[in-house]
Amino acid sequence: MAKVVVGLSGGVDSSVAAYLLKEQGHEVIGLFMKNWHDDSVTISDDCPWLEDSNDAMLVADKLGIPFQTVDLSNQYKERIVDYMFDEYARGRTPNPDVLCNREIKFDVFLDIALELGADYVATGHYCQKQTTVVDGKEIHHLIGGADLNKDQSYFLCQVSQKQLARTLFPIGDLQKPKVRDIAAAQDLITAGKKDSQGLCFIGKVRLPDFLQQQLKPKNGDIIEIPATISEEKAVVYGDENEVVTLSRKRHYQPVDGKKLGTHQGAHYFTRGQRKGLAVGGTPEPLFVIETDVETNTIYVGQGKLHPGLYRRGLFIDKSELHWIREDMGLPAGETMDVMARIRYRQTLEKAVLHSVENGAYLIFEKPQSAISPGQFAAWYQNNECLGSGVIS
Repeated sequence: MAKVVVGLSGGVDSSVAAYLLKEQGHEVIGLFMKNWHDDSVTISDDCPWLEDSNDAMLVADKLGIPFQTVDLSNQYKERIVDYMFDEYARGRTPNPDVLCNREIKFDVFLDIALELGADYVATGHYCQKQTTVVDGKEIHHLIGGADLNKDQSYFLCQVSQKQLARTLFPIGDLQKPKVRDIAAAQDLITAGKKDSQGLCFIGKVRLPDFLQQQLKPKNGDIIEIPATISEEKAVVYGDENEVVTLSRKRHYQPVDGKKLGTHQGAHYFTRGQRKGLAVGGTPEPLFVIETDVETNTIYVGQGKLHPGLYRRGLFIDKSELHWIREDMGLPAGETMDVMARIRYRQTLEKAVLHSVENGAYLIFEKPQSAISPGQFAAWYQNNECLGSGVIS
């Protein structure tokens, strides 16, 4: 049996993961990650990390396993929070959950676990790992969770073979109701606890309020773009390759539409956003179709079917391409049929990955809503996440 360090978050999933590992006969240690206590950026008076830490300690005590807390707040601020502020300031839409897994849980946390003599780390993620041997070399496969409603493989789309080799996902083959049943049967305090909603500091305050503590308000115009103008912007004249055309972002000017109102900062808004515009009186709801942080302008369109919301393709720079399955990396000039998603819980969609010298184009069979720079696109075959990249 192995020595396994479990990331106990104070939630039901990691609690059951620890229980299952102990039942399997492993030597289990519970570790709680304290990720935030930076007073320079106020998050909320009732951030639940203290409650979560206490619940994690009670679970460890109930299971009879060693428990300790590690303070990773400095690394978290440097690698996640500062990254978030920088991305929003550039008019991009970051995904801190993906980065947290790559930079904290499966990097800093993994190193701490290995220093404790662990053979593996384990988490309560709803995904699965399979290992095969090809020509004497182990290949680790990141497979989607058995519970399709909870599949979290997207959040792990940036992990490496080295990280997967040391990772276990004990609940990945279970359905969520079963996990709660197990927790209840073992009388774990987390059995009926609600799932956490994203990152602590985002879940407890409105994101714009959080961002305003570093990105100062700045008045700008809200411009409505007619659907016909968006359609014209999608048309390219000249010799541009079709793959490039399908991936091209639309660039609007204030003269393309009419001013509807003002906002307090383009960097507070993301493509596809509906709430927070504070503009009414239009026949259909307004959605953000584009932002321009250089001119501090927000472009909006009426209705969720506005053509400005949709694009069939996206580009990923070579520096941002990541292959979990390194053995399947595409040489320039080749293509691969995949299933792909650009956000968590999005249904996997048919797409073709086109490898080029400076990166890759991902072209979907159907237009996708609110493709945003800074988000992660992840691609799959047979429910296995093969790789991912940051949308340019």
